[in-house]
Amino acid sequence: MKELKLPEGIKKNIGAFVESLKGIYRDEMISVILYGSAVSGELTESHSNINLLVVLKNTNLPSLEVSRRLVGKPSHRRIEPLFLSREYVLNSSGVFPIEFLDMKENYVCLYGEDIFKGITINLKNLRFQCEQELKSKRILLQQQYLRLNPKDKRALANLLFRSLTSAAHILKNILRLKGKTPPRAKEDVFKEIAVDLQVETAVFLKIWQAKRNPARLNVEDLRALLGDFALELDEIIKTVDRL
Repeated sequence: MKELKLPEGIKKNIGAFVESLKGIYRDEMISVILYGSAVSGELTESHSNINLLVVLKNTNLPSLEVSRRLVGKPSHRRIEPLFLSREYVLNSSGVFPIEFLDMKENYVCLYGEDIFKGITINLKNLRFQCEQELKSKRILLQQQYLRLNPKDKRALANLLFRSLTSAAHILKNILRLKGKTPPRAKEDVFKEIAVDLQVETAVFLKIWQAKRNPARLNVEDLRALLGDFALELDEIIKTVDRL
């Protein structure tokens, strides 16, 4: 495994997961790619998932079924594998530009073929997907908020930080729409979006800083941040509608 700036326990867990995949799929597995915060250096041990793209020759349900026990193992609970076929990756990168741009921006090939090498992602659908994703995230935020216990600090924190991370990925791609190369650090993305779109992102920055030390937040803080986050997101959505 290429040297990564990750805690030793997480590196060993990833390594064990990949070795198990190799034993399960053998010649049927084309590549395993680590992407996202584990590569960019922004991983937060208490909240971030470990994202793996597993490229197989065949992703029908019987092929995926054989990895069920591995994926469900408690020691691998933070690992989020995405199983795709080579054809799906090659044929869908233009349909889902946000996802594939995010993967290609921060990734390490852990096993097999570097499937992203040489792939050019068509950006013609990028603006539409940015708008669609922002609006979907906004609706999902309010639905999940109403379902959780308003006094459950852990649930509130998870919703807040997950929502921020999802929004950050989309905002990076809005900068691409503006013809810019987005910065790698989420904090810099929020600052640049504020300047480029002439919108407020102070709450986004406040939440990002709080994510590093969530224990300092109480229930009232978390509920207030969720409310302010939704308001700032609404203003960004209105601005993107006009792009």
